[in-house]
Amino acid sequence: MERHDSSLLYAEVAAHVAALIDGGALRAGDRLPSVRRFARERRVSIATVLAAYRQLETRELVEARPKSGHFVRRQNPQLLPARKPRPALAPARVAVSEGVAGLVASMRDPSVVPLGAANLSAELYPIRALNRMLGGILRDMGTAGAAYEVSPGLLTLRRQLARRSLTWGMALGEDDFVITSGAMEAIHLALRAVARAGDTVVVCSPSYFGILHLLEEMGVRVVEIPSLPDRGMDLDALQLALKRSGVRAVVAIPTFDNPNGSLMPYEARVRLMALLERYDVPLIEDDIYGDLAWDGSRPSPVKALDRSGRVLLCGSISKTIAAGYRVGWIVPGRYQEHVERLKFSQSVATSTLEQMAVAEYLGSGGYDRHLRTLRGKLAQQVKTFREAIAASFPAGTSVSDPRGSFLLWVEMPRGVDALRLQTEAAKRGIAIAPGPIFAARHKFGHCIRINCGFPWSRPIAEAVRTLGELASEMAD
Repeated sequence: MERHDSSLLYAEVAAHVAALIDGGALRAGDRLPSVRRFARERRVSIATVLAAYRQLETRELVEARPKSGHFVRRQNPQLLPARKPRPALAPARVAVSEGVAGLVASMRDPSVVPLGAANLSAELYPIRALNRMLGGILRDMGTAGAAYEVSPGLLTLRRQLARRSLTWGMALGEDDFVITSGAMEAIHLALRAVARAGDTVVVCSPSYFGILHLLEEMGVRVVEIPSLPDRGMDLDALQLALKRSGVRAVVAIPTFDNPNGSLMPYEARVRLMALLERYDVPLIEDDIYGDLAWDGSRPSPVKALDRSGRVLLCGSISKTIAAGYRVGWIVPGRYQEHVERLKFSQSVATSTLEQMAVAEYLGSGGYDRHLRTLRGKLAQQVKTFREAIAASFPAGTSVSDPRGSFLLWVEMPRGVDALRLQTEAAKRGIAIAPGPIFAARHKFGHCIRINCGFPWSRPIAEAVRTLGELASEMAD
C-alpha cells in the first residue's frame, strides 16, 4: 500500500537507487526500470518515481535518454595526480625479472583475459592483407628467403621507412636505418652501443618493464627520474642527474610513455635535446607508439631535433601492423657502424620474408587508411575501459588520461597490493601488469597497468568488474 508522505518519499526512493549504484548492483550503462514498472514494484506513484529520477539526474548518478529511458551515468575517472615526486638520484640495480616472468607466462595461455601484456587483438591488425602479400612473394619469388639480408637490412624496406620519416617531421635516408627483430632488439643494440655492465643509465619512473628487464640482464644500473602524467620525464630532475658524472645514456619513451601514457610537449623535447648536448649524453628514444595519436597528428620524435647524431631512434610495426612479424628498426646516428656490427654478431639478420611483406604493405598505400581506423577504435576502447574502471574500482582510484596508444595506468588506494591483486586475478583467469615491475626499486605497489588493446566484450567487462571487486576488498 502506498505511503502518503510524498515530501520525503521521492528522496527515499532516490536514496534506494543511489545505494544500488554505490554498492555495484547497478553499474555504469545499466538501464533503470521504467517509471511505471518501478512505481508498481515500490508501490509508489509515478510522480514520486519521476521526482526521484530527477534528483538522481541532478546528482549526476543517472541520465535520461530520449525514447530509451533512464540509465546509470558513466562516471568520469579521477585523473592521475600531477604531483612531482622526489627523484631518487642514487643508481640502483634492477630486479624485475621474477615479476615479469608471471606476466610472460600469461601470454602463452589463450584462455586468460589479456589485460596484462601490451598486445593488440588480431582483428585490429591488417594481418590478412599482410599475409596475402607474403603469399604472393612466396609464389612469385621461389628463392625468396634463401639468403640473409645482413645488416643494415632489406633495401626496399629501408626506402619505405625513409619515406615514412617525412610524416615524423624529419627526412631520413635509407642508409640511416638498421632493420632489427622488433623494437626490443633495437633497444638492446642501442644499449650495447653506449653502455656495458656496471654503467649507469637514466630511465623514467615508472618505466616499461621490458627495458628494465633488459637492463637487469645486462648488469646496468639505473637512475630513476619521475615521469609526470601531463608531460613525461621530469627534466629538472634529469638535469640534476646529468650534473653528476657517470651517466652513460638516457632511455625514454617521449610519445605515449609506457605505462602512464604521457606525451612530452614540444618545448620539453627542445629542452631535453639541449640537455643531451650540454652534457654529451646519448638518448635511446623508443618511438613505438608514435603513430597512435588518436587525433591523427604525428608527434615528431626528439630525433627530429638531433643535429649531432646522439639520439638513437627505435621503432617497430608491433603495435600497428603485426606483432608476430618481429620487424623493427633503429636509426643509430653517430653509432651506425657500431650498431651494424652488433646486429650481425647478435642475430646476423632479420627474417627476409617478413621484411619483404612489410615493405610491400607500406608501399601499397594501405597503411595510412589502416591507421585512421585503428586510432579511432583504440580511442573508443580506452574510453570504455576508463569508464568501467571508474565505475568498478574503489573510491580514491585515479586513472591516466592518454591521447594515444592503448594502455592505462591505474593508481589505486594505498591499501591495495598490486602483486597480490595480480595473483588473485590470475586465479580467475585475468592477466594484469602490477606496478612494481615498472620500477627498479619496486615502487608503485598500489598501481597496475591495464591493456585496452582488445575490443570491449562480456568477458572483458566481467574481468574489469572482478578486478574492481578484488581491489575494493583489499582497500577495505
